[in-house]
Order: sequence, then C-alpha cells, then structure tokens
Amino acid sequence: MSWLTEFVRPKIRTLLGRREVPENLWVQCPACQQMMFHTELEKALRVCTHCGHHMRVTAQQRLAWTFDGGVFTRIELPKAPADPLRFRDSKRYPDRLREAREKTQLDDAVLVAHGAIGGRRAVVAVMAFEFIGGSMGAAVGEGIVAAARLAVLQDAPLVVFTASGGARMQEGAISLMQMPRTVIASRLVKEAGLPFVTVLTDPTTGGVTASFTMLGDIQIAEPGAEIGFAGARVIEQTVREKLPEGFQRAEYLLAHGILDMVVRRGEMNATLGRLIGLLRVKETEAA
Repeated sequence: MSWLTEFVRPKIRTLLGRREVPENLWVQCPACQQMMFHTELEKALRVCTHCGHHMRVTAQQRLAWTFDGGVFTRIELPKAPADPLRFRDSKRYPDRLREAREKTQLDDAVLVAHGAIGGRRAVVAVMAFEFIGGSMGAAVGEGIVAAARLAVLQDAPLVVFTASGGARMQEGAISLMQMPRTVIASRLVKEAGLPFVTVLTDPTTGGVTASFTMLGDIQIAEPGAEIGFAGARVIEQTVREKLPEGFQRAEYLLAHGILDMVVRRGEMNATLGRLIGLLRVKETEAA
C-alpha cells in the first residue's frame, strides 16, 4: 500500500487542493490483496470483484440484502440477564457489553426481522459477528427462540444466518445451555410444518455449529465460509495428522455431504425465495 499512501494520495490532494481524501476510499481484499473502491465493493455486496472472496458483513446489511427490496420489520427481543456470573477477565463483562453496544449500535449478537423473500412472508434471524465475535449467550438464545415463535405465529418459514465464534465464555454454563434451547426452537418450527433453513457464513464455529445450525431442512453456505466445531490446529494436534486442503471450508463440506448447496451472496435472495416456494407446496397450490 506504500505507493498509494506515498504517491497516489499526495497527487490526488494536489489536484483537489486542500480537500481531504477519505481514508475509506479504497478497500483491500484480504484474499487476493487487490484494491477496490469502497463504493464498488458495496455495490458488489462486499464480494471481491477480482477473486470472488466473500467478506464479512454486518447483521443489518445481511437483513437488507435478504428481504425483497430491502424492506423488513425488526422485532424487539427479550432481555437477558446482563451479568449472571459477575464475570471478569481483563475487564468486567458489563463493560465489554457496553463497549460492543456503543460500537455496533446493537443490543446483542442477533437480529430478528420479518418481511418477504421471493414474494412470500418469512422470518429471518441474523447473527452479528461484529458483536463480541457473534458469541452465543443467553440473549442470542432468547433471540433464536423468539424468531422460532414468531415464525410459528405468522405461519412463515424461518431462515437463520449464522456467524459466530461459539459460546460466550463470560456466561459459562448459561451460554452452553443455549445449545439445547436453540435446538428446541428449531423443533418448534419443524413441528408446525414450517421450513427451517440455515445459511452458514464466515465463520460458523463452536457451539453454534454443534446445535441448531446443522438442523436445517436445507443447509446453505456462502463460498469460502469457515465452518466447524474445533479449530483446525486443535484437530491436527489431536489426531496427529495433516488435514486435507480446504478442510472446514464450505466447498469441502458440500463435497462431503454436510451442506446442501453453496450460494453466492448476490444469488441468496433468489435462491431462498425459490427454496421457500418449493418447501411450501400447500401455500403455492392455494394461491
């Protein structure tokens, strides 16, 4: 990047006089290292136009791109205990929560909304990796349960986008209890005869992978997404073998039957709409 900062930026400033050049004018792809205009990248839904690498996005962006026309209604989620264990590491847990909320403008690591996908009503829950690594604590568990109940109430399919580093260590066993709670939430949807679709994005790991994520009627992933329970290095040290190339990536899991499909971000809305239509045969026939 030195040629950009030392040559291109001074040239631009000279041409534009004293006007400052925005720091976020360029974005570098973490996969191929190519530079792209920020506006160009946003237009491409934060997918590298050179190599196709799918960059991480915010939960709010995910909702806007998933619903038809970016129109949706968010619901208020139940509140969870702020600091059930009075946990402290390098800082107090309430301080971490406050900093994360100020930085992301989110209450916790999940958003739930309802609207239309492919012209059919749907409920969508999106995990926010930007909020303490998308870790699953009591608030996330409450959010997934609330999404399931809303889907049943509206007689609508439930789509969950996952992005998480796993359980939230600051909540200890309470965090681990969210694994069976979210599994029960998925059962609520299935017992009502409604489609339950999971979309695994980068990264989906730990207790989130080991619970509701792998219970979808249809399991989708974005290209290149890291998906697994334990880290690759931990697995290598345990089995004392070199792992295959691309292990724990979406394409590897698709080839080995863990996923049903890998879908590019720009095609996700259309794909979800088509799947919902296929899974809701009765609704299609009634129309």
